[in-house]
Amino acid sequence: MDAVTTTLPSTLKLKIDLTDDQFFQMCQKNSNYRFERTASGEILIMSPTGSDTGRRNVKITTQLDIWNSETNLGEVFDSSTGFTLPNGAERSADASWVKIERWNVLTPEQQEKFAPICPDFVVELRSRTDSLKELQEKIQEYIENGAQLGWLIDRKNKQIEIYRPGKDVEILDNPASLSGENILPGFVLHLQQIM
Repeated sequence: MDAVTTTLPSTLKLKIDLTDDQFFQMCQKNSNYRFERTASGEILIMSPTGSDTGRRNVKITTQLDIWNSETNLGEVFDSSTGFTLPNGAERSADASWVKIERWNVLTPEQQEKFAPICPDFVVELRSRTDSLKELQEKIQEYIENGAQLGWLIDRKNKQIEIYRPGKDVEILDNPASLSGENILPGFVLHLQQIM
């Protein structure tokens, strides 16, 4: 008898009606998985990041955190941090940053759960199994909800897509570094160990 092989998508999508508190509790009790919820209420379940992608993600957040520690302009968040966007979606970027004055107006209770704020800056690092189209839509959703700058690092195609409000997406071919522009003044992400 031949073995049966089942291939599952990298992200499972479920439609389950949960309150915000129920969704938060589900995420806490199942910390081996990454959960997001779309604006329409669809729950996305993702497996943990592969080791190589996780290693590269750390290089992004480390560089961002070193810059932020020197400037004290905001707060840096890793890939396990969820935010509730203005459109109601609960999302988590691979790396994100929020201006300190925006973060400080949130209550301690809001900061403890999925903070009701859209990060000012987000980064998505495409892994081998990630859908490029889904990541593009996700970063565009962040921009539509208030993010000022978004980077999609596409290692597979050796490209960076830069997202800004009201502007066309800029595509760079295999750059050595990226500038945080006026959103992250003085920040430069060196890509040698990331791409």
